[in-house]
Amino acid sequence: MKEMRQMKISPIHTKANYKSALAEVSKLVDLDPKAGTPNGDRLEVLSILIEDYESKHFPIDSPNPIDAIRFRIEQNDLTVKDLVPLIGNSNRVYEVLNGKRPLTLNMIRKITEELGIPAKVLIQ
Repeated sequence: MKEMRQMKISPIHTKANYKSALAEVSKLVDLDPKAGTPNGDRLEVLSILIEDYESKHFPIDSPNPIDAIRFRIEQNDLTVKDLVPLIGNSNRVYEVLNGKRPLTLNMIRKITEELGIPAKVLIQ
């Protein structure tokens, strides 16, 4: 496998640094290097630096709790009946989904366990 010319890796501080790192990662991905090789290690380190830069400059807000539940309902093709064991009777499910009733700690625990939605998303 062709090894890329190695250049100095440094923290990403500017948009130009970011674009340069993205371009290099793109080239490395095309080479499909094995982990533990110089290119594989370089790809891993650059990916970490890019992820750090993006988390600081392009933060993604957590979804609204109800939107997260609706997304999981759609994703898993669930019905209101499927949510009854997690939230309560169907009237309560509709109240929660329509924002008329807040999630309780017990509901959050069950939804987190059964639907895999992180509690920190549901607690907001």
